Amino acid sequence: MAEKRENWGSKLGLILAMAGNAVGLGNFWRYPYQAAKNGGGAFMIPYFGALILMGIPLMFVEWNLGRYGGKYGHGSLGPMVYLQAREGVSPKMAAILGGLAGAIALGVTVLVNSYYNHIIGWTFGYAFMSVTGGYMDAAKSTGEVFVNYIQSPGLVFTFWLLALVVLGFAVSGGIQKGIELLAKFMMPTIYIFGIILIIRTLTLGSPVNPDWSPIAGLNYIWSPRWDQLSWTAALAAAGQIFFTLSLGMGIICNYASYLKPDDDIVLSGITTIALNEVAEVILGGTIAIPIAYTFLGEAGLGAGVGLSFISLPNIFRTMAGGQLMGTLWFLLLAFAGVTSAVAMYNYVVSLLEESFGFAKKKAALAVFLLYVVVGLPVALEPILTKTADLAYFTEVDNWVGSYLLVVLGLIEVIAAGWIMGGKAKDEMNRGSYWKVPDWFFKVFIQFLTPISIIGLLVMSTRDYIKAGYFKLVPSFVANSPQLIPWVQAARFVVFGVLAIGFFQAYKTIRDKYGVELESNQVSIRK
Repeated sequence: MAEKRENWGSKLGLILAMAGNAVGLGNFWRYPYQAAKNGGGAFMIPYFGALILMGIPLMFVEWNLGRYGGKYGHGSLGPMVYLQAREGVSPKMAAILGGLAGAIALGVTVLVNSYYNHIIGWTFGYAFMSVTGGYMDAAKSTGEVFVNYIQSPGLVFTFWLLALVVLGFAVSGGIQKGIELLAKFMMPTIYIFGIILIIRTLTLGSPVNPDWSPIAGLNYIWSPRWDQLSWTAALAAAGQIFFTLSLGMGIICNYASYLKPDDDIVLSGITTIALNEVAEVILGGTIAIPIAYTFLGEAGLGAGVGLSFISLPNIFRTMAGGQLMGTLWFLLLAFAGVTSAVAMYNYVVSLLEESFGFAKKKAALAVFLLYVVVGLPVALEPILTKTADLAYFTEVDNWVGSYLLVVLGLIEVIAAGWIMGGKAKDEMNRGSYWKVPDWFFKVFIQFLTPISIIGLLVMSTRDYIKAGYFKLVPSFVANSPQLIPWVQAARFVVFGVLAIGFFQAYKTIRDKYGVELESNQVSIRK
């Protein structure tokens, strides 16, 4: 029942938890790399364009979905979408939309965390190796160190399980005594570590080449290179906005479900975005790229996702105070990862509580075991294949961590803007100090945002077809027969989890709103 649901203990705790939900690993190593390779300052035009067209409107939509669903006692997305969609279409059609939304949300929260928790484990492991000097030996390249790490069962399983224990412990404590306390500790720590790293970065000088300096690195990432601005860059910018704000996952909705009916969601949503953008554009954009540029020049920026685990450890070996800086960097990444992953963990716990009546601690333990099972292929692939290609990880991320996020965002904005319509705007403005203007709702949420998302989906689908992701054997493993079974296994798991998610969401809707579905008329309101 709604009255038995937990609430946030303070506005500060809510904002820090929501910001922690958004502030994740992608802020500090994904964003700098994307900006550097897609035109630097020119990348910021589609980036901020996507933030205005999709990020801000969808943030309002998701906060509203969550608070509205929480009033009815729901913490999972399927019933939330049903409740808003039934205002404009029949309950039977709304239940189908809710089932689709619930399927994707479960797929994201289970499968993204299946590999995201491993990356958190890597960051904890590398923080430990920074303290102990585990990658400081120049006899091995940092590339070899990383490959050895992901192929070593002892290291992988120890720090992966440590990450899961931290998440499970936080969620089992509940909203106020678990997640809120975690956010109040980790979020300020992330910003403090970030500021320390920025100060150290900007005082590095030019130890390798007079033309390579932190300021030159900042100039590289911020100077607009218009010749690199393309549709690919625009798609990367839009994808980054979804990724960095945790949109299209259901986890913002889940956190918002613990709000009181008249809690301000407009100001809270804007504050969440502001804290995330400071972490991403200011902190993330002022640490990794300038350090890499100072020691490796422009060529060092091509490491992509290997920037954090290969390029930067190589630099920490040689810079003064490198072990301390490495420790701070990897702890920053670990804390950022935890504050995001805990939201996905809590979503699945909330689903078990809501749909199957699990107690909080029992649900937290069940999700711990679930993540062990779904995370095993990510751990075992490099160990068994003796490669570092991570094909299973890549395939899951291609579909669940990149593509389906956008599909879910479209379902959400259709439910709010096109189906619930003006009632959704009234719900957004309930208790809000700042009101969503009528023109903003009509121009953005009802028109520009869904059109932009549809365009993003069309262009992304085109790129996926070109890249061969729709083939029975995707192009990226066509020449690696030993990896093909891992890709097929990933597809099987993705389809399986989506099917389970649809069944669970539809069952939850039918269990509570069966009378409405039978009569095809809305009759349950609060």
